[in-house]
Amino acid sequence: MDEKIEIRTEFIKLDAFLKFAGICETGGIAKEAVQSGDVKVNGEVCTMRGKKIRPGDTVELDGNKFIVAAAE
Repeated sequence: MDEKIEIRTEFIKLDAFLKFAGICETGGIAKEAVQSGDVKVNGEVCTMRGKKIRPGDTVELDGNKFIVAAAE
Protein backbone atom coordinates (compact mmCIF):
# COMPACT_ATOMS: atom_id res chain seq x y z
CA MET A 1 0.00 0.00 0.00
CA ASP A 2 1.30 3.44 -0.91
CA GLU A 3 1.47 6.08 1.80
CA LYS A 4 1.55 9.81 1.08
CA ILE A 5 4.02 11.88 3.12
CA GLU A 6 3.77 15.67 2.92
CA ILE A 7 6.79 17.93 3.21
CA ARG A 8 6.68 21.69 3.72
CA THR A 9 10.01 22.51 2.08
CA GLU A 10 11.26 22.42 -1.52
CA PHE A 11 13.19 19.22 -0.77
CA ILE A 12 14.37 17.02 2.09
CA LYS A 13 17.47 14.83 2.20
CA LEU A 14 16.82 11.10 1.92
CA ASP A 15 18.07 10.10 5.37
CA ALA A 16 16.12 12.96 6.98
CA PHE A 17 13.00 11.94 5.04
CA LEU A 18 13.21 8.37 6.33
CA LYS A 19 13.32 9.66 9.91
CA PHE A 20 10.73 12.43 9.35
CA ALA A 21 8.23 9.99 7.85
CA GLY A 22 8.70 7.55 10.73
CA ILE A 23 10.05 4.89 8.39
CA CYS A 24 13.26 4.65 10.44
CA GLU A 25 13.37 5.33 14.19
CA THR A 26 16.73 7.12 14.17
CA GLY A 27 19.06 8.87 11.77
CA GLY A 28 21.57 6.08 12.32
CA ILE A 29 19.10 3.43 11.20
CA ALA A 30 18.21 5.57 8.17
CA LYS A 31 21.91 5.96 7.30
CA GLU A 32 22.43 2.19 7.55
CA ALA A 33 19.40 1.42 5.37
CA VAL A 34 20.53 3.84 2.66
CA GLN A 35 24.18 2.79 2.65
CA SER A 36 23.31 -0.91 2.52
CA GLY A 37 21.26 -0.38 -0.66
CA ASP A 38 17.87 -1.19 0.91
CA VAL A 39 16.23 2.07 -0.19
CA LYS A 40 14.85 2.81 -3.66
CA VAL A 41 14.08 6.30 -4.94
CA ASN A 42 11.81 6.44 -7.98
CA GLY A 43 12.33 2.71 -8.53
CA GLU A 44 16.15 2.75 -8.42
CA VAL A 45 18.44 1.76 -5.54
CA CYS A 46 19.91 4.89 -3.96
CA THR A 47 22.93 4.83 -1.65
CA MET A 48 23.30 8.61 -1.33
CA ARG A 49 22.07 9.76 2.11
CA GLY A 50 22.00 13.38 0.97
CA LYS A 51 19.89 12.76 -2.15
CA LYS A 52 17.33 15.53 -2.45
CA ILE A 53 13.81 14.16 -2.23
CA ARG A 54 11.16 16.41 -3.78
CA PRO A 55 7.38 16.28 -4.13
CA GLY A 56 6.46 13.70 -6.76
CA ASP A 57 9.29 11.33 -5.80
CA THR A 58 8.66 7.85 -4.42
CA VAL A 59 10.74 6.19 -1.71
CA GLU A 60 10.62 2.44 -1.08
CA LEU A 61 11.92 0.42 1.87
CA ASP A 62 11.03 -3.11 2.99
CA GLY A 63 8.26 -3.44 0.40
CA ASN A 64 6.56 -0.22 1.52
CA LYS A 65 6.19 2.67 -0.90
CA PHE A 66 5.98 6.30 0.18
CA ILE A 67 4.89 9.09 -2.16
CA VAL A 68 6.28 12.53 -1.39
CA ALA A 69 3.81 15.38 -1.72
CA ALA A 70 3.94 19.13 -1.12
CA ALA A 71 1.99 20.27 1.94
CA GLU A 72 -0.90 22.51 1.01
